[in-house]
Amino acid sequence: MLMQSIGTVPFVDLSIQWDQIGSEVMPDLEKLFQANAFCLGPWAAAFEKQVGEYLGVKHAIAVSSGSAALHVATIAAGIKRGDKVLVPAHTFIGTIWGLIYEGAIPVFCDVEESTGNIDLADAGRRIEEGVKAIIPVHLYGQPVDVAKVVDFAQRHDLTVIEDCAQAIGARYQGKALGTFGSMGCFSFYPGKNLGGAGEGGLVITNDDDKAQVLRSLREHGQGPQRYVHERIGYNYRMDGIQALVLGHKLRRLDAWTDQRRALAARYAEALADTPLRLPTVVHGDHVFHLYVVRTADRDALKAHLEAHGIQTGLHYPMPLYKQPCLADIASPCPGGYPVTEDWAGSGLSLPMFAGMTKQQQDRVIAAIRVYFEQVKP
Repeated sequence: MLMQSIGTVPFVDLSIQWDQIGSEVMPDLEKLFQANAFCLGPWAAAFEKQVGEYLGVKHAIAVSSGSAALHVATIAAGIKRGDKVLVPAHTFIGTIWGLIYEGAIPVFCDVEESTGNIDLADAGRRIEEGVKAIIPVHLYGQPVDVAKVVDFAQRHDLTVIEDCAQAIGARYQGKALGTFGSMGCFSFYPGKNLGGAGEGGLVITNDDDKAQVLRSLREHGQGPQRYVHERIGYNYRMDGIQALVLGHKLRRLDAWTDQRRALAARYAEALADTPLRLPTVVHGDHVFHLYVVRTADRDALKAHLEAHGIQTGLHYPMPLYKQPCLADIASPCPGGYPVTEDWAGSGLSLPMFAGMTKQQQDRVIAAIRVYFEQVKP
């Protein structure tokens, strides 16, 4: 049996990234402090240019978080109080905060069994008067079937806002995610594939008019003239420090993504003969922000791994329509959400991070095999 005394396998270890960029960041950080460039500023502008070129998009607007990105995108899309928006029932609640803030109504849809992404067949059954948009979430780094989403949206006259919070670097038919819809929204929360030293987010678009609105919204609704506020706005500016760190990390993102894919391939090979339901690459290029396995024994397996010094995560054990804060919004739905319920009740996120060692992964694999071969009743 494995013993905790040999140390913990962390769910994520961001110190590895810092070891690679720290010597580069510190001199630039001193320059930033000397320049007083704390809110947006030249480092944010440089990062916007850099990430816009990486994603192949005309406009990249840096904001304070992924939730802020989705909020301003909601407004820029013209979604108003009472409008309805199709969203997957299985996602982080940040996907819908912008809708709630604006008084719009999320219409929850079930998800695909294979990916956990929005099920367009189920979404089609939930089309009703007042539905104005759809927010597909590229969950865990797996692209949705974007061509089908775009076709679905065109047939029903819907705006597409892509939630790419977990999927930077992923591509579909050779194009970066976030470039297919009206806007794409990204999160740079520290644990993301591209994470800052705190909060950060991004909205991308090829629409000049929307870009102008987005830039105004993030800075108190201000227009070209300072202290002249053309609309109700927000303090959603990206910190210069976050932009500086993200710029250094972006240069390494593809290499780190390759490491994640190699880890995922190794998990898949080593666990193929276990009862676990493993992630599959279905649409486009998966970047494995999370490696989520599924089993009816989820809670027992989680406890077993933690007893052996292996950290795991749950993403996400409570569907959105069951969240207490949404009790007045989420109404009972005929047919329910059986696939969402399965993902919520069976999903377990295994350690997955750039820099994870073979020895660490071997411990995870060995502990899982011990559970199914020796421990499980």
